[in-house]
Amino acid sequence: MKMSGDSSEFTVKLAMASVFAALVYVATTIFMLNIPTTTGYFNFGETIIYLGAFLYGPFVGAFAGGIGASVADALSPYAVFAPGTLAIKSIEGALVGLLNMKILKWTGKQSVAAIVSILIGGAEMVSGYFLYEAFALSYGVGTALVEVPFNIVQMIVGLAVAVPVFQVILRVFPQLRNQNVVMP
Repeated sequence: MKMSGDSSEFTVKLAMASVFAALVYVATTIFMLNIPTTTGYFNFGETIIYLGAFLYGPFVGAFAGGIGASVADALSPYAVFAPGTLAIKSIEGALVGLLNMKILKWTGKQSVAAIVSILIGGAEMVSGYFLYEAFALSYGVGTALVEVPFNIVQMIVGLAVAVPVFQVILRVFPQLRNQNVVMP
């Protein structure tokens, strides 16, 4: 996204980032499975972060992930996670969007780009929450490790839903291929 160039392009990206942030909030709060050991929770927000990053790039992925998920945390019993979530999910969304663009240009394969970008962005999310819980929240390494498998499953569920939904969206709305300047 060029911020100095076309202001209408930036306006569209900002609008889509806001829409996706709201969708991340809804997907996160509609189903929260508590993990008592760490007071964390499993949710479906990852799917929407990935879709926003695929369709509109790293800015939308970062904004939607960071804002949508951290507001969900802040307005829930899991508020202690909100500051970490803002950073972790912003980085995750940006990574998925950026890597998807780069890998797609390199390979020309949409599914490969999507899967690899999610695996790397998801690994950042898993390690980010581990570090946040172990050190920032002082839960300790052992307690923080308890949530790692749940975060891995959350990433895999996000991947399993987002990649096929992304492909369907592009088939139904081929004009979206041009939104992110990376789709062949």
